[in-house]
Amino acid sequence: MNRLQTLHTDFGQSIWIDHLSRSWLAEGSLKAWIDRGCRGITSNPTIFEKCLSSEDAYDADLAKLRSEGISIENIYWQLVTDDVTEAAEQLSSVYAQSNGEDGFVSVEVSPHLARDAEATVAAAKELRSRFAAENIYIKVPGTIEGVKAMGPLISDGINLNITLIFSLERYRQVAVAYIDALEDLASKSPSTIARITGVASFFVSRVDTEVDSRLDALDSTAESQDTERQDGYANIAQGQAAIAQAKLAYQTFLELFSGPRWERLAALGARPQRPLWASTSTKNPAYPDTLYPDNLIGPHTVNTLPESTANAFDSHGTFARTIDTDLESTKNFWHSLPKANIDMLNVANLLEEQGLQAFSDSFTNALVALEAKASKIEAK
Repeated sequence: MNRLQTLHTDFGQSIWIDHLSRSWLAEGSLKAWIDRGCRGITSNPTIFEKCLSSEDAYDADLAKLRSEGISIENIYWQLVTDDVTEAAEQLSSVYAQSNGEDGFVSVEVSPHLARDAEATVAAAKELRSRFAAENIYIKVPGTIEGVKAMGPLISDGINLNITLIFSLERYRQVAVAYIDALEDLASKSPSTIARITGVASFFVSRVDTEVDSRLDALDSTAESQDTERQDGYANIAQGQAAIAQAKLAYQTFLELFSGPRWERLAALGARPQRPLWASTSTKNPAYPDTLYPDNLIGPHTVNTLPESTANAFDSHGTFARTIDTDLESTKNFWHSLPKANIDMLNVANLLEEQGLQAFSDSFTNALVALEAKASKIEAK
């Protein structure tokens, strides 16, 4: 048994791979990851942009669909649908063996709709209707509008991966919205509750990237003024904020998915919305390549890793339940941040906007790349 498998059997954490492309599926890469312990995969507009623009595996289908007069945006969704369908088939055994806990493929609605709750609901329903497989998560950005969309979608039996969560406040809103939706469903159709599942994708490394840059700015200011950081908090270390925030989010998960309110739902077969640690590759080369996987291990969690980070953890990751260790020092560190003029809600709001813009740009660029490819094919 390798490390990825041991994470699940001994620590209750599921490893998903953050990648999807047609050549990757065809050459057996996903099947190989499943054998190594991968229990699901995630995708996003950036992943699809890279594969659609660079792989010739899509050219034949692109030419055929173009010849049928289908628009570029509809071609994009057809190509994505085909890849997700194949990935779901390859993961169907994991889905069955885990009784529907794992084996999911996540596919995201258009990021252009992130600020429109009604449009997100309509797009998510249409996207879900493309798939016959049960093991599909529709990804919805965790904006305020995305939170509003959760109730109607869950009521319609759609399983959701709520993505781009950057703050403790937003994570709580997402988790409460999930429980609210289940309670509403229990009042209307209690027998369907057991079929609902979900994950809340809490982003990690980008938090450190932003906080570390702000700590650098404090250091520079202090150095130029020949003083310590504001209020004397000179010893707040870099590379700690993201893990601290994730640990506190896990405490919120334990709080909300326990007690009488949750137990009433659990008695009807309700499944908790698991925290999913996203963006867990290190962006700072000075940090260990398994920094985030090592420090976010715990039961009822998912960690979605790019292949390079999954390989690194499988090679030399550390085994220990770490998600709820050193909580007192974690809380002390967290409370020290505002005293050092680090506003974590401001950090989260900035990262949400940057994440939405990045995915929106990727979606647009994917359409541009497909258009360029189609024109080349037609010119031959």
